[in-house]
Amino acid sequence: MSKKMIGYIVSALVVGTLVFLMVKNTVGKPEIEPIDTSQTAADLPGQQAEEEGLEQYSPAPDFTLETLAGETVTLSELKGKKVILNFWATWCPPCKAEMPHMESFYSKLTEEDQVELIAVNVTESEKLGISEVENFVESYKLSFPIPLDETAQVTHTYGVFSMPTTFMIDTKGRIAQKVIGPLDEKTLNELVDFMD
Repeated sequence: MSKKMIGYIVSALVVGTLVFLMVKNTVGKPEIEPIDTSQTAADLPGQQAEEEGLEQYSPAPDFTLETLAGETVTLSELKGKKVILNFWATWCPPCKAEMPHMESFYSKLTEEDQVELIAVNVTESEKLGISEVENFVESYKLSFPIPLDETAQVTHTYGVFSMPTTFMIDTKGRIAQKVIGPLDEKTLNELVDFMD
């Protein structure tokens, strides 16, 4: 056998081996299509609703709390709006720093904006209870809803360990962002604009 013939045989074996490996690696594997993250499992036909969670794009855990004004707030009833869900306490200096920004932001909202600000007071942590919250709200002239988490159950569900902590919830009721620390009006506007 000539060297030329041996070269052809070796080349054929190498090409054959490569083709075999390529076919072997593609057979039986599903074709992966890009996922549309704007849909939740509940939007897809025949799918179960996703479990609530704290990961980005997970459905936000639902809750119902009574506000300082005696009204009831249920998070799931706000679906269709962008929701700023803030956890705070009167004894927290960064919370005191962000409240004027929250009020300024809230006072400029219109019905067309479809944005709601819910500032959950972690009442369980307040030394003087609800009276302390009332004094705080009055002194800062706050006009947005202040649900009272008297047992801190909602606070624990959301895994809040430091205050303020804010969750940005999109129109589909999913967590778009979590922010730990005080927000100013400019940042609030940017976070709301970023959401669906």
